[in-house]
Amino acid sequence: MYYNSIYSQLFNFIPRYRFEKIVKKSGGDRYCKHFTAWKQFLTLLFAQISGKDSLREIENALLANHKRLYHLGMEAVAKSTLSEAMNRRNPEIFKALFEEILDRVMAVAPKHKFKFKNPLYAIDSTTIDLCLSRYNWAYYRKHKGAIKLHTELDLSGNLPCFLLMSNGKMSDIRAAKENIPILPDSIYTFDKGYYDLNWFQAISSAGAFFVTRIKNNAQIEFLGQHREPNKKLGVLRDEIIWYTGFQSVKKYPGELRLIEFVDEENGKTYHLITNNFRIAASSIAEIYKQRWQIELFFKWIKQNLKIKSFLGTSENAVMPQIWVAMIHYLLIAYLKFLYGFKLGMTELTNHIRDTLMQNQSLLEVLSLDRKILEKPPNWNLPVQEELFSPLLL
Repeated sequence: MYYNSIYSQLFNFIPRYRFEKIVKKSGGDRYCKHFTAWKQFLTLLFAQISGKDSLREIENALLANHKRLYHLGMEAVAKSTLSEAMNRRNPEIFKALFEEILDRVMAVAPKHKFKFKNPLYAIDSTTIDLCLSRYNWAYYRKHKGAIKLHTELDLSGNLPCFLLMSNGKMSDIRAAKENIPILPDSIYTFDKGYYDLNWFQAISSAGAFFVTRIKNNAQIEFLGQHREPNKKLGVLRDEIIWYTGFQSVKKYPGELRLIEFVDEENGKTYHLITNNFRIAASSIAEIYKQRWQIELFFKWIKQNLKIKSFLGTSENAVMPQIWVAMIHYLLIAYLKFLYGFKLGMTELTNHIRDTLMQNQSLLEVLSLDRKILEKPPNWNLPVQEELFSPLLL
């Protein structure tokens, strides 16, 4: 049986129809007769998956594969043409495509491991270092530039459901307070970088919950025991508290729950606060330990995606590369969730990279472990648009 290239088969998971509507609405192809937004996306995704670091590497790789590009709707492109498009075209186009694909991936993602049904999110940021003299828009410190990737990770599937890119100077709490939407009944866990009583109050007022560590110098009063601590599960204390300082009471006047527990893995003792009084203390402790998943996410994308070196120095050139890198992550996650691969994300990424332009079955290359559909779903067919119509509104 004849197969198109692995790269061509990946296009079945890209909703081109929706992408073209985004481009048309934003005017992304205005004054462009040849190198369209779609071709730019395909080129950037090719560079991302194949691991190309420079404009010249991309140009040479496309020339080497020029006979395989026609049926993909691609063609070899001069590095000057790609550079011009990177600096001119609005990166919001690629952000919108990321959001379209995210909706589809979340629809097949596994649920988090806890018994409760509340959506569970981890919030944190990571820094991508840059040379300030070349990226002068990304100011961080006096002699250092950086981009901050502010992230909300849905712990059902470890998917980045919110991303904000800023210069390195923007604080974590400011980015969260001004941009992250708070959903009722959801649980948010984060570290001390987000310790802000006004934000705690905003989360509570929205009908949501938070789990974080309390500051060592917090002025609090113990009001009594909430539940008998289960020391077999590492819980040493489960108390009700409130803040006593004048400004603290003004910012957060309600009661909170303080949980002290010992992590069996490292022997450290943690003091957590939460506004959730229903979930068992051991589960609250486990929720905070799940915050580590976002650290692993940051480590993974830095090791496996091309987000530390860029094809241009302007902000407009850098942002599309990061959005396309995140789309690459979503595609790998979608394949894993939909077809039940036992291979890890890194192995799947490497398998696709190694066979990208080969004419083989994508599903056979990735070694399926259970019965699946003969063909992967094609998001570009009208019937598929109908299947996903609730996600496209």
